[in-house]
Amino acid sequence: MSIVALNKVTLLGLSDDKMPLLTDLQAMGCVEIIPLRPGEENGETGHPAPHMAEALQFLRDCPNRRRQVREAADFDPEEVVRRVLEVRRRLHDLETERDDLIKRLQLWEPWGDFEFAPLEEMDGWRLWFYVVPHADLPRIQALPYPQEVVRRDQRFSYVVLIAREAPQMPVPRVRLGNRSRRQLLSRLDEVELAIEDTQAERAWLTRWYELLRRSVARLQDRAALETASARLLENRPVVALQGWMPAERSPDLRSYARKRRLALGLEEPAPDDAPPTLLRNPPWLRVGEDLVNFYMTPGYRTWDPSAVVFFSFAVFFAMILADAGYAALLGLGLWLWWKRLGSSATGRRYRPLGLTIVIFSLAYGVLVGSYFGLSPPPASLPARLHLLDMSDTGLMMAISILIGCLHIVFASTMDALRHPRLVDGLASVGWALVVSGGLVLVLGRGFGLPLPPPLAGVLAAAGLVLVMLYSAPHDPFPGRLLSGLKGLTAVTAAFGDVLSYLRLFALGLASGSLAAQFNQMAHGLIESMPGTGLVIALLVVLLGHGVNLALGLASGLIHGLRLNVIEFFKWGLKEEGRLFQPLKRTET
Repeated sequence: MSIVALNKVTLLGLSDDKMPLLTDLQAMGCVEIIPLRPGEENGETGHPAPHMAEALQFLRDCPNRRRQVREAADFDPEEVVRRVLEVRRRLHDLETERDDLIKRLQLWEPWGDFEFAPLEEMDGWRLWFYVVPHADLPRIQALPYPQEVVRRDQRFSYVVLIAREAPQMPVPRVRLGNRSRRQLLSRLDEVELAIEDTQAERAWLTRWYELLRRSVARLQDRAALETASARLLENRPVVALQGWMPAERSPDLRSYARKRRLALGLEEPAPDDAPPTLLRNPPWLRVGEDLVNFYMTPGYRTWDPSAVVFFSFAVFFAMILADAGYAALLGLGLWLWWKRLGSSATGRRYRPLGLTIVIFSLAYGVLVGSYFGLSPPPASLPARLHLLDMSDTGLMMAISILIGCLHIVFASTMDALRHPRLVDGLASVGWALVVSGGLVLVLGRGFGLPLPPPLAGVLAAAGLVLVMLYSAPHDPFPGRLLSGLKGLTAVTAAFGDVLSYLRLFALGLASGSLAAQFNQMAHGLIESMPGTGLVIALLVVLLGHGVNLALGLASGLIHGLRLNVIEFFKWGLKEEGRLFQPLKRTET
């Protein structure tokens, strides 16, 4: 659970060894190459591999796929991808033109079928078309222009005016274009035929789908080599490469450089460098990295919040779902899909998070005593485990605010600890103390703990002093004090962010209330309509709880992430970085 230390690598070799060097580095998979040529930051090339997924999707969606070619000595995947992408572009252009022609023909429908005379024959006079509400027609007829009403319907009159310039009208003009209806129909026929021919060409290309799918990794590796080659600095007979790599892999690179007789330089990142971020977590916790990177990548000189986000997201999700019955359904679904999820790397990555969410949701649902909106029998074991009363607004609000205070205090503390010099982190320590003052109030008043009342004020005051003095610790005193006063204005933001955690209680209460209401509706139907009421009540229960469960899942996902990536990251991650993306092979 850390950000891996990186070294800056510099390699010098002969130009003739450039591609073997890049191939070996791709096999090692531990170096991200820094562009050394101007304008090569993105390393864009004309290689089709970056669009391979689009080409495969286009072929896969074809409704008429041909028999697959299994082996072909003359198969060129790059050429096939280029042809597929060209067919896709052409088809898109033709379908766009067809839609535009259909819209223009619809505009032409009320005006009849006629041909435009050349402008020279009209002596500069033009036809102007307007759809006029009947109430406005007298105003139009009073204008000094030759005009004709060519059609009427229940609401509008269709008026044609003759004028050299566009007249000032109370209604917008209808733009028919410069082609007649007959010309539009003729072009539409041509486009439809071209679409059929292009679709046939697309169907013909589907015969290469399987071979192309098997070539994805090889093409991507080849494209990555071309991109990397464009980033190197070459001045024959010498080529230079620079990049980032994990410090722990330095011995491997030294051994390789000696073997290939390359000049190697290794150095730690300088203060003005911006290294990428490589997060490292146990396999079961790596989905926490996905939750973090969903919003932002931590800067190299910050800290790794993956574990905190992993568990806090599961806790927030459980508090929003707030029902053991719903959690049991999630657990059943996870159990049924467990093996299928294990068939892919992404599924295996997300299984631990799903299991953690189910466990936490079950535990919290038991604590609040909600089972599909029903309370357990008084003398049962679930009743003895019912320790939290959702209807106790004061207690539940105190719990939510307590969680918010702990979350933000931890974030501010970690932000303070990341600084190599204590003075740079004292402002974050100050915010941790300010929020700790609120935490003391919650523990004393919300939970009745015997804490001295002045403690909250002392912590908050000490924190505000640190914020005022150390928001800009390296500025001269007048500017430093001004920055500190400006920093104090974030007190309201801290207060608002802590209160944002009340949504945990509010959404959980809403979910429980809806579940109870659906149960009451079903009970009322059974009592008022004996016999048939049971069937209707069953439908109400299934539909109502299904909708409530869907709302709970959506709320848990959205707000569980929001409290982490908005409130938590705001106080814990002050620098954004970019992911470490080494040159590596994807073909196995």
